[in-house]
Amino acid sequence: MKRILLMGNPNVGKSVVFSRLTGVDVIVSNYPGTTVEFIKGRMKLSGEVAEVIDVPGTYTLGPTTPAEQVATDMMAEGDVIINVVDATNLERNLNLTLQLLNSGKPVVVALNMWDSAQHKGIEIALAKLEKRLGVPVVPTVAPSGEGIGQLVARLEEATTGSIQFDEERRWSVLGGIVEEVQTVTHRHHTLLERLADLSLKPETGIPLAIVAGLVAFALIRVIGEGLIGLVFNPLFDHLWLPVVSGLSAILQPETFWHELLVGRLIDGQIDWVESMGLLTTGLYVPLAMVLPYIFAFYLVLGLVEDIGYLPRLGVLVDTIMHRLGMHGLSIIPMLLGLGCNIPGVLATRILETQRQRFRAAILMSICVPCMAQLAVIVALLGPYGVRGLAPLFIMLAVLWVVLSLGFKYLLPGETPEMFTEIPPYRTPYLPAVAQKLWMRVRQFIREAVPFVLLGVGLVNILYVLNIIQVLGRWLEPVLTSVLGLPPEAVGALLIGFLRKDVAVGMLAPLGLSVKQLVVACVVLTVYFPCAATFAVLLREFGLRRMAKAALLMTVVALGVGGLLNLVL
Repeated sequence: MKRILLMGNPNVGKSVVFSRLTGVDVIVSNYPGTTVEFIKGRMKLSGEVAEVIDVPGTYTLGPTTPAEQVATDMMAEGDVIINVVDATNLERNLNLTLQLLNSGKPVVVALNMWDSAQHKGIEIALAKLEKRLGVPVVPTVAPSGEGIGQLVARLEEATTGSIQFDEERRWSVLGGIVEEVQTVTHRHHTLLERLADLSLKPETGIPLAIVAGLVAFALIRVIGEGLIGLVFNPLFDHLWLPVVSGLSAILQPETFWHELLVGRLIDGQIDWVESMGLLTTGLYVPLAMVLPYIFAFYLVLGLVEDIGYLPRLGVLVDTIMHRLGMHGLSIIPMLLGLGCNIPGVLATRILETQRQRFRAAILMSICVPCMAQLAVIVALLGPYGVRGLAPLFIMLAVLWVVLSLGFKYLLPGETPEMFTEIPPYRTPYLPAVAQKLWMRVRQFIREAVPFVLLGVGLVNILYVLNIIQVLGRWLEPVLTSVLGLPPEAVGALLIGFLRKDVAVGMLAPLGLSVKQLVVACVVLTVYFPCAATFAVLLREFGLRRMAKAALLMTVVALGVGGLLNLVL
């Protein structure tokens, strides 16, 4: 099977070109021996099936990061290279093109963002560029599909090119090519370009960031609540409730199997949140309470990513983040962590040093609750309004700042300046947004539902065997005197290591006061990441660092919980 590699700088539209070539049937894999991900799919080429691989973005074949090393290593596996080039930034992109031509692999150049180049007054003489490079050059507009058919048709013409040079001559050759083939004329900025400029200036960018954040979370809430009210609650109430009610009558309440599968009856009725059965709470929490918000979050995030706002946000907050000892791009893992901490941890790879990656990952794990957990927290504390939600979010924000400053002195080291490519604002390509949304939602369902079922089943078995009650008595001095919680809360703390959203949901039937709910929710947020996130952290940073992080989380959780118990 022929292997086609998509290679190019970051933010040149490779993913959209990949989507156009392969559709939505893709596989995400880690490169052997690394944690760097790449995506592969299939396409028809001359009547045969060919494999297409979206290689991690790189600026050079002289790698300086793990992702660039993987991109370089993967070249040996490819038969043909499609070099995706940003037509609006020809000189920087052709630097990689010349290196690819010198590698001896057949190359076709996809001159992407052709429409944006024309809008910016950039004219490129295609025939001259093709002659100078010695390989096919195809102008493309990936979001609309323009030029993709011609790109596929010209893959058979892929060749090794006609330019041979040494490292010292590359930039002079590059400058000569750009001067010969590119002409730039003056033009007025578009509305998107003006908005892009405003979003980078602190005096206008910070208000825009606040507005963007408020709009994003308002959309998430509206979409999430709408899906719950219009789709999921009716499905559970009208279709699933008769099934589990019939099973409840067969199994008889207060028997082992009834407690495990259906759970406890609340006032003689099944309660989706409080019954705690595998077939009731075990399915309702991840599918009807959490999934709608996950769907909404990743939909909004996909749009924001494809518009090109996240790198601008990183640049905007870089000064503030540096004062806290953090890199500006650390804000991106924090935002991704709001959806799920696992992609948040993986996103720390964009940071340059291991120290920066570790600090960002631990800060996110301690202070940033995932959307699944947030959904259940809002369901529990939302009815109490500001009195319930404000103390929790204020404490997490203050803790984030305090820990950032603490890490600055406890984990000293250089915080590099931020050098990042800022793409122009673009109209999102909706099929690509839908593809990312489906992949992320599918991953959540695969990971969340089994852990929720495992957690609910484990708690029920521990209750039946009286183990929860025994642990509650052992831990009662800490729970009651330090945190002000009843011994029954120990079950939620134990399950928090499996799934935090389930653990927070387990607080509902305990009849806690507002103060106790706030303390418990903060402690559950801070004290440990869920098992899946912990496994990823362990893989990324090793056992020794994670042992220190676990000790820190435990101390911080008890300290913060005790402080809230005294203050509230």
